Amino acid sequence: MSALTAYDVILAPVITEKASAASEANQVVFKVRRDATKPEIKSAIEKLFGVKVLSVNTLTRKGKTKHFKGIKGRQQDVKKAIVRLAEGDKIDVTTRI
Repeated sequence: MSALTAYDVILAPVITEKASAASEANQVVFKVRRDATKPEIKSAIEKLFGVKVLSVNTLTRKGKTKHFKGIKGRQQDVKKAIVRLAEGDKIDVTTRI
């Protein structure tokens, strides 16, 4: 995956109540590629935002089965990264990069 850029690894910030509560503990949540590794996520965040990343925790939410007008479908799996920043560093996810 050496051809991927930082913009390919980090897809979008996650803006939910739980993610907002995590920001008080100096953590930010991002939606990332399903095949991205923790070191790739760490380097992408540091390169894009110019901050020091202390740790990266990842989780994969399995896709749900949904029905729409009688047709059964399945959502894709989603991988999220919870990034813990160094003291004093901050990322404002409401602004564009």
